Formats: sequence, C-alpha cells, structure tokens
Amino acid sequence: MFINLQQLEQRPVRFKVDLPAGEIDFDSKITQFSSLHSEGSAHLLNHALGEIRIEGKLNVTVEATCDRCLEAAILPIENQFDLVYMPAGEASGVENEIDQEAIEVGFYEGNGLELNDVLREVVLLALPMRVVCSEACKGFCPVCGRNRNQTDCGCHVDSIDDRWSKLRSFRSEAGHRN
Repeated sequence: MFINLQQLEQRPVRFKVDLPAGEIDFDSKITQFSSLHSEGSAHLLNHALGEIRIEGKLNVTVEATCDRCLEAAILPIENQFDLVYMPAGEASGVENEIDQEAIEVGFYEGNGLELNDVLREVVLLALPMRVVCSEACKGFCPVCGRNRNQTDCGCHVDSIDDRWSKLRSFRSEAGHRN
C-alpha cells in the first residue's frame, strides 16, 4: 500500500493490512514467519513541510538466527508505533526539534511512503539486541565448537584469564617484600 501525499492533503488515511508470511523481506538472518497484521492511520502534521505521521500497531512472528547457537529462533512481535516522516530535503534543523519528543523520525523521497517499508522498519526496531532461541540456550563450546544444546561435549573451560597473570605475579612479589 502506498501512502500518497495528495491523499493525505484531503484527509487522514486509515489502513488495515494482512500480509502473508514471506511478503516482507528483511535480510538473510530474519524472515517473516507468520502473516503480519497491522492497522492504524497516517495524516499530515504540517501541510507546508510535508511531515507525515503514521500511528498504529502490528502483530507478526519472525524467524531469526540465534546469536548463541545459530539455530532458528521464533520471535513473536506485538508493537505499537508512532513515527514521523519528513521529506529528505528537510532533514536539517527540524530534526533536533522533533528528537526531543518521544517520536521516531524518518525521511522519505518522492510524493509518499510505501507502507510495507514502514512496517519493515517497525519490526526491525522491535527486535531485541541479542536474539536467542531460548533463555536456556547454551550456545557453542568455545573449546571444540559443538552446539551444547545438542550434545554435552565434556570440554572443560578454564576460567583463568591470562591477561591478569602479570598482576598476580606482581602481587605475590609485593607480598614477599613486606
């Protein structure tokens, strides 16, 4: 769905979309696992500046690569969003004024916005910094490289950090001097 400036000049645009799984491309590490449902509205904040405000909510499940074990992780995302888009040429000056509000700011070129691009951005912003398949994920063994969720390799990881060995020897030498 394309949100056109000419439509917005006449009235706010309401949207209710259901996008089938795989409709939105993210990158090689993230895929849309379920249908994406979103509803909300778009309206002009300032007709002269062409500022578009998009508010709404979305529900989707994505599949991403676990950062610990590299297996698939299923992440349900339910998010409310409130975004402001400005014409790319208006980026200077006004950005600092809007940043002080609790609204995300983006920029667009041309005579409007593609809603799928907005929804992709909302999903990406809602993802956690570290994706894990489960909180109990054990990840890879740092010694042999096996996935510790599948097999217990029995490797022993020394918790001694060699970077501190000089301080330990210094401390023992200092103790002998006193």
